[in-house]
Amino acid sequence: MAYSLLIMAIKDLQAKQGNVDIELDVVDVGEVREFEKFGRTGKVATAIAKDETGDIKLSLWNEDIERIKAGDKIKITNGYVSEWQGEKQLTTGRFGKLEVVGEDKEAKEEATKGPDEEKNKEEYQQEKEKIDEVEEKLKEEPVADEEEIKDK
Repeated sequence: MAYSLLIMAIKDLQAKQGNVDIELDVVDVGEVREFEKFGRTGKVATAIAKDETGDIKLSLWNEDIERIKAGDKIKITNGYVSEWQGEKQLTTGRFGKLEVVGEDKEAKEEATKGPDEEKNKEEYQQEKEKIDEVEEKLKEEPVADEEEIKDK
């Protein structure tokens, strides 16, 4: 079987295309789902992977799920492009190979941010503005001295 020496790009991938050799950055790995088919159980997870031309869903099967995490740079050799609900998905298929070849620092930073970091920054900024506003009002208003408070 001949393998392509050229590394492909996501934008050039077509449904039902085999013999795909591509390097990608994994952006996110979704939840693991268990299934049973032909009396055998297995696991699958959908990841999002990208290159400079776009992104694609990547089906990870069984032991590959534990090997791959967001921020990994991966290489797929002899992969296969399928289509599910009108969307292209890349997989190793029966005969392909998936290997981790490095890390994508940008994708790793995105993955480690956590989903609420931006929201937390906004909430922090709003709280800080409220505190600053109260502090400004306190500066403007004279504070009653202890004797005045006791008299009331």
